[in-house]
Amino acid sequence: MGERSGLGASGVVGRLAPVIYGPTLLFSLGEGAVLPLLPVLATRLGADVATAALVGTMLVVGELLGSIPAGALVARIGERWSMAIAAGVSFVGVLLMAWAPAILTLLAAALLVGLSASAFGVARLALMATRVPFEFRARALSLLGGTHRLGLFIGPFLAAGLLALTRSETASLWLFAALLAAVVALVLLGPDPEVVLASSASRSTRPRVTTTTARTTTTDAAPGSDVPDAPEAPERIGVWRTAWLHRQVLSRLGLGAAALSAIRSARQLVLPLWGVSLGMDAEAIALVVGISGAVDFALFYASGQVMDRFGRLWATLPACLLMGAGFVALALTHDLSGAKTWFLLLGIVLGLGNGLSSGSLMTLGADLAPREDPAPFLGSWRTLTSAGGAFTPAMVSAVTAVASISVAVGLVGLIGFAGAAAFWRWIPRFVPAPGTRRGPK
Repeated sequence: MGERSGLGASGVVGRLAPVIYGPTLLFSLGEGAVLPLLPVLATRLGADVATAALVGTMLVVGELLGSIPAGALVARIGERWSMAIAAGVSFVGVLLMAWAPAILTLLAAALLVGLSASAFGVARLALMATRVPFEFRARALSLLGGTHRLGLFIGPFLAAGLLALTRSETASLWLFAALLAAVVALVLLGPDPEVVLASSASRSTRPRVTTTTARTTTTDAAPGSDVPDAPEAPERIGVWRTAWLHRQVLSRLGLGAAALSAIRSARQLVLPLWGVSLGMDAEAIALVVGISGAVDFALFYASGQVMDRFGRLWATLPACLLMGAGFVALALTHDLSGAKTWFLLLGIVLGLGNGLSSGSLMTLGADLAPREDPAPFLGSWRTLTSAGGAFTPAMVSAVTAVASISVAVGLVGLIGFAGAAAFWRWIPRFVPAPGTRRGPK
């Protein structure tokens, strides 16, 4: 019975793919198109290099600060309206970017877009945690992560094409604004995935009525009972109380997730910096980063298949070990005669490890969240993972200034090993393996 219902839900998710994955793709396309533009806009307003870098960092800061409020918002008004409001706030941020008179306005606009991205992520993840069955949840979330990566990958190429056609740096901003309008239309005018999936689930558990007897029989009710009453709406206990009630998992497995987020963020920062430190030109660095990114993107769905078939540990643990070993090895090759060749090979290793972890943090968050009201927990979970991603650039910059980039990269590798140890210890305790009988969450 459970298998048939899972397959039925899988078919419903497939039919709803445009409204489930489409908004994420549109948002990430616009975000990817604008990201390379932010330093240019900052320098046009008189910012130095450090301040221009801070503008891009405000996106990460916005995601970090917005996760817990986003959890409260989604719990109160639902994921559909939360996504529409987030797209509207981001639209305001894009307009501020286009018409920013000063650098402070640009910083505030980037912060707004980061806050919106956080609400967007919590809302979609709450839907997956509530409505997608455990049996194929990892594949669904890996596909969501792959959709986001695809948008960030294609977005810069769209920006380059628009710049070549219009010779205007703001063309990408107007593209993002148009994509956000399309997001609002798709979210509000398309079918509501939450309602459709809930209706599908209720039909799959509806009691059977026979015409040969005067009695209604059910397969899900307790023996001797009639049709069960409709469940009462769960009590909303709030974001902070939810975090306190789940403090054990957040302080244990959550820190492992933060470590994985940290090394994934470090890969995006370290590879270009490492190429510069080796004296490579921009084209060669871009080639290495592009090859690493291609390997990463090619594995996003395979990650979900591994997690659904063998368990979450079989994706997160190898990812942390591969990336940890890759960073440590990279730190030891800087002064070797074949340093550039090692850079390429270890860039592929890092891409392989990152690809294996695709969707894993979202999947773990969905597994651990209370089914009745997942959004407050997911806000805390995303705060931890965002904090890990925000910590790494600051750590790499500080250690490089005090010691060297090799020492900084080696420390990133040790963070990866710490994450592997946390996953090895805590995933078997908190997340059941596939095929394990699961009680109500």
